[in-house]
Amino acid sequence: MEGETFGEEEEMKTATKMLWIFLDETDTWNEGRLYEQIVIRLERLGIAGATVLAGIMGYGIHRRIHKKGLFGVTDERSVAIAVVEEEAKLREALKTIQPMIRQGLIVLSDVEVIPLGQAETGQIR
Repeated sequence: MEGETFGEEEEMKTATKMLWIFLDETDTWNEGRLYEQIVIRLERLGIAGATVLAGIMGYGIHRRIHKKGLFGVTDERSVAIAVVEEEAKLREALKTIQPMIRQGLIVLSDVEVIPLGQAETGQIR
C-alpha cells in the first residue's frame, strides 16, 4: 500500500541473501565480457535482478592497486555484481555461475530487505 512502511510485524517468509561477485572488467567468457554473461545467465535463471557496479579503486589477492589513471582510463578496473534474492534460488544459480569464474571473489551474506515500491505484479517484494 502507498505510504506503508516496513515494520517489525512484517517478516520475510523466505531466507534472503545478497550475492556479490567481484571480477576484473576485462575477464571474459565465451568471447564476451564475463560480467555481461553472468547477468544474462542470472536473468535466464529467473533471478529477480542484478546490478553491475564499476570500481574506481581497489585491490585484490595480488595486492596490486587499481585506480583511475591518465584521462580517467583504468588498468583492469574491478566490477562487482550485486544480487538480492531468496537463498535457495541463489544457491541454485551459483551452480551455473561459479564454473564461469576463473579468478575473483564470491560473497553470500544475509540481508534484511526493506521494500520501497511495488513489483510489476503490484505486490511488495
